[in-house]
Amino acid sequence: MKIMGVLLGTALLFSTAACHSTQVKIPTAPIGPNEKSLGQTEGVSSGKLLFFFIPINQNERFENAYKQAVQKAGATRLTDITISERWWWGYVINGYVFKVQGTAVAEK
Repeated sequence: MKIMGVLLGTALLFSTAACHSTQVKIPTAPIGPNEKSLGQTEGVSSGKLLFFFIPINQNERFENAYKQAVQKAGATRLTDITISERWWWGYVINGYVFKVQGTAVAEK
């Protein structure tokens, strides 16, 4: 019985795995004279891949994370943007979580 538990645990460990990307900075225009900094903000969006080829929210996750970060701060754009992504895998579905961080900027 104990061996069966170890085998099932090992199978579960190898059937679902996760990774995390390194952070990437994206160059943006500096804060202009008619703009003010509102501080740091972040947005997160996820997408899934069903049966390894049916995308669910895959194409919109980058745009949705950016929009969420901007709206959360009440800004018009972000500067000093850093992006990262996490992945997880299962037998029938894979998940991708995209994160955008940056400095919120708004008009004065």
